[in-house]
Amino acid sequence: MKSWQACVVGACLLAACSAPPQDQAAATKTAAPRGPVIGEASAPGAPSREASNTEAQPVVLAQATATPTITPSESEVGQKVNAAAWASTAMNAETKRAVLIRVQVLLDRAHFSPGVIDGREGSNMKKAIAAYETANGLTADGLLDEAVWTKLSGADTQPVLTDYAITEGDVKGPFLAEIPSDYKAMSKLSALSYRSPQELLAEKFHMDEALLTALNPGADFTQAGTKIVVVAPAADELPAQLTRIEVDKAVRQVRAYAGDTLVAAYPATVGSSERPAPEGEWAVRSVALDPNYNYDPSRLTFGDMKGGKMTIPPGPNNPVGAVWIALTKDTYGIHGAPEPRLVGKTASHGCVRLTNWDARELASAAKKGTPVVFVGSETPAKA
Repeated sequence: MKSWQACVVGACLLAACSAPPQDQAAATKTAAPRGPVIGEASAPGAPSREASNTEAQPVVLAQATATPTITPSESEVGQKVNAAAWASTAMNAETKRAVLIRVQVLLDRAHFSPGVIDGREGSNMKKAIAAYETANGLTADGLLDEAVWTKLSGADTQPVLTDYAITEGDVKGPFLAEIPSDYKAMSKLSALSYRSPQELLAEKFHMDEALLTALNPGADFTQAGTKIVVVAPAADELPAQLTRIEVDKAVRQVRAYAGDTLVAAYPATVGSSERPAPEGEWAVRSVALDPNYNYDPSRLTFGDMKGGKMTIPPGPNNPVGAVWIALTKDTYGIHGAPEPRLVGKTASHGCVRLTNWDARELASAAKKGTPVVFVGSETPAKA
């Protein structure tokens, strides 16, 4: 766990609910950056992709690019996972993990995100399955069964694990060995970059760092040319322009609709009973990629209230991650997260937190004026 987060998990994970100033927040809508761009975009000195105008113009999203042919991993573990098949009978631990990895990747590529791909059962995976079942006319119980497996594996027959050679761009950095524990220290940095090539690679491929390590025992992630086994995830884009975004505070999930069709769902950290998210219907005001985070104690109720205004530079470990989707309710937004494995597991100060890749995907199909509807009620923050 990052040091700055360790000190706040018990109270409520920081949600960083302060939008960039109005003259910065309105972003020029471009295609969502792929994983390889993240490390470069968050390097020190890299500019935030924010427009100077205050009115972000709607852009109709082109049809999402078809998934290219995926070359299956040549490794033993990769072959086992790619060949894994669900069974109604009891599976040993190794087989079960292989099936879970494959299912999570297929859900990710179908835009029903399980959050970090980790090969483990959990609440985020269950929510993803339930949303996928709803979208496909199945009983929405969140259980991996024959009907879910048949639909998922029949719709996407490509390998889920592939081999990847680490590039110079992956390892060039610069990296931050330690993330500062307070905003003032963060504001003195030039960027909130990744801590290591391993963290960059895990996020690039939508993976938990522990799974990346487990699939590649002994691999040197700092060495360009190292061949590793990785997930072949979805592109960070949606196939249709969204007409509604729904934030379910009780389920801790964001759902995206094109017309009446549920096209995507993401696990989310959404407020708490102590610091609730908004209620009712609002709308997208603007989108900023690689945003600064502007802390203004006169508008917020958390953090160092005596430290004054601070601007924290962009980067994947910025408090709002790689994307800020500003809402028409002042200071509230949907945004990325510096610790993806905690998304959906903790409470926030009222904003809606997604993994960086899910936030990019959502932002790819949202535009100024897209309705954002909040439903349900938060649960108490975990101690």
